[in-house]
Amino acid sequence: MKILLIEDDEKLCELLKFQLQKEMHQVDICHDGLDGLDMFLQDAHDLVLLDRMLPTMNGLLVLKKARNAGLDTPTILITALGELYDRVEGLDGGADDYLVKPFEYEELSARIRSLRRRSGKWEEDSLLQWGDVSYDCTLRILHGPKKRQQLSGKEGLLLEVFLRNAGQVIRRMVIFSRVWGVDAPVEESNLDTYIHFLRKQLRYVGSSLSVKTVRGIGYVLEGPGEEGEHVS
Repeated sequence: MKILLIEDDEKLCELLKFQLQKEMHQVDICHDGLDGLDMFLQDAHDLVLLDRMLPTMNGLLVLKKARNAGLDTPTILITALGELYDRVEGLDGGADDYLVKPFEYEELSARIRSLRRRSGKWEEDSLLQWGDVSYDCTLRILHGPKKRQQLSGKEGLLLEVFLRNAGQVIRRMVIFSRVWGVDAPVEESNLDTYIHFLRKQLRYVGSSLSVKTVRGIGYVLEGPGEEGEHVS
């Protein structure tokens, strides 16, 4: 899972990042509200851990702006403000959960697992299936009607993004951020190269699926005769 941690306490950030990475999560860190909002709006994460008291823009406003922009990324507010009014305000402001400082990491981990269970956005299965292909995310093996093929790391991440959003138009920046990372020092043209590689791999295994370019927006994974309708 890719997690965005927006917290101005740098020591707490590093501790949480270390513990989250031990549980095999990928973590991006930000220490202020405005930058955090920019990263939130890239829609490149599966979960946001958001401190309420932040410099430049408070966390509740960050969350409200993200929700107003149409983002439904599951979000846990982390704050020292633990009164009933504060919790109600946070949940009404768009938070999916509310965790009061100080807390034990085990409680945060349990709340993340709870959100995973009830969220339709996350899938725990390592085997993804759609159309005439299946993909083993752990082994990075693509199975098609005629052959199977092991993918490279980036090819596998790219295919995973498409399979988890099959039939939906996905913006270029969303794909780039999910495969390479929000601040990756890589040319965006790399995406076009790997789209080309992925199309070749789908043809190689005999799949009828295709990655279509949506001019000016991004790409969509389609089956025969289908057209992507939703943008993510």
